[in-house]
This record gives sequence, C-alpha cells and structure tokens, in this order.
Amino acid sequence: MEAKAVAKRISVAPRKARLVVDLIRGKNITEAEKILKGVNNKVTPIIEKTLNSAIANAVNNNEMAKENLYVKEAFVNEGRTRKSRRIGSRGNVDPIKRRTSHITVVVSDE
Repeated sequence: MEAKAVAKRISVAPRKARLVVDLIRGKNITEAEKILKGVNNKVTPIIEKTLNSAIANAVNNNEMAKENLYVKEAFVNEGRTRKSRRIGSRGNVDPIKRRTSHITVVVSDE
C-alpha cells in the first residue's frame, strides 16, 4: 500500500530541489526526517512538510503503521516559469526566468 503528497508551484528551481530530494529517496521515514533536519537549504522545510503530509495520508487514510513506512518515490518536476524583463546595458532588455517546482513524495510500507 502506498500514499502520496504533492506540493505544487514551489518557487525554487527544480535543479536545486532535486539535490535535497535525492538524499531521502529509498530511506526509512525516521532516517529521512533526520537527514532533512541536517540539511541547510531553502527547499528543505517544504520537502519536510510534503513528507509529513504523505505520512499523515498513509496513517490516517490507509491505516498503515508509521514505523514500517519508507520513502518509495520522491521526485521533482518542473512547474511554470515566471518570465520578466530587466533593462540591461545600452537599452537592451535582459530576460529573467523564475522557475517553479512540483514536489512529489510517495511513501509505502512494503
């Protein structure tokens, strides 16, 4: 049995979020929480919140035991890109791309 949680439109570049998500993939829940406590990154609280939501979904909706859970899948997809412009040198326009992420965490007890 598995349960999942998704955080959408997070204003962090997917490349930066994948660095943290790769650390917890395949780990036990308690080990994953300890790893996230030790990582100092902007996206870490958001991933931790998504992981806690997936755990709560598993415990409350599917009656799984929290001690047996592990992170089965964790991945980051690219969301919409907000585009704006900045005036550059000599009147040129420089584009600015602010990337967003969709973070998905799946926990399982098997």
